[in-house]
Amino acid sequence: MAFVNLKKKEVQAKIVYYGPGRGGKTSNLEYIYKKFKDRIKTEMVTIKTHGDRTLFFDFLPFDIGKIKGYDVKIQFYTVPGQVKYNSTRRLVLRGADGIVFVADSMVVRRKKNMISLKNLQENLAEYKKSIFKIPLVIQYNKRDLIDQKIPVLSVKRLEQDLNSQLKVPSFAASAVEGTNVAQTMKKIISMTMISLGNELK
Repeated sequence: MAFVNLKKKEVQAKIVYYGPGRGGKTSNLEYIYKKFKDRIKTEMVTIKTHGDRTLFFDFLPFDIGKIKGYDVKIQFYTVPGQVKYNSTRRLVLRGADGIVFVADSMVVRRKKNMISLKNLQENLAEYKKSIFKIPLVIQYNKRDLIDQKIPVLSVKRLEQDLNSQLKVPSFAASAVEGTNVAQTMKKIISMTMISLGNELK
C-alpha cells in the first residue's frame, strides 16, 4: 500500500519496472527521466550490480493532480533482471502499488520472458499479493529491432506467451526510440491511481 502522509496531505505510490535482464527496464526509466525532467525533483539514482543496473527516482506527474485532496507522488524503481539477484528483486518489489513488466521481443529471449513473469508471480505471492489483482501493464520492448533484421517475436506470440491469462493492457514499444514509453507509464499510473483511490475510500 502507498505511503500516506496525513500532515502534508501527500500520497507516495511505488511503481516497479520488472522483467528479464537487459530487456529495457533501465532504458524506459532513462527515457522518462529525459522527457519529463522538468517534473522530476531529484537526480536519478543508479545502484549498479555486476552487469546490471537498478534505478530509482522521485517523479511528480502533473496530470494526476490530487486524489481526495491528496497530492500524488510517484516513485519509479527497476529491478535487476538477472536470476542471481532474486533477493534484491523481492526487496524492491515490497510495497509496490503497480508494475510494468518489460518483455524482450527478441526470439532468443522468449524463455527468459516467461521465467521472469513466473518469478514476478512468485515474488508477489511472498507478500500475499496476486499478479491477477495488482495494477499491471506489459510492454513488448525492442520492436525497433525488426528494422535491423534481428529475429523478433510477433506481438501475437508475445501475447499468447505472457498475457493470455492475465489479460492486462499491453504496448508494443521501443525504449531506445521512446515509442509507447510514455503511454506505458501513463497507463500504469492511471491504473495505480484508480486502485489507490479505491483503497483510500
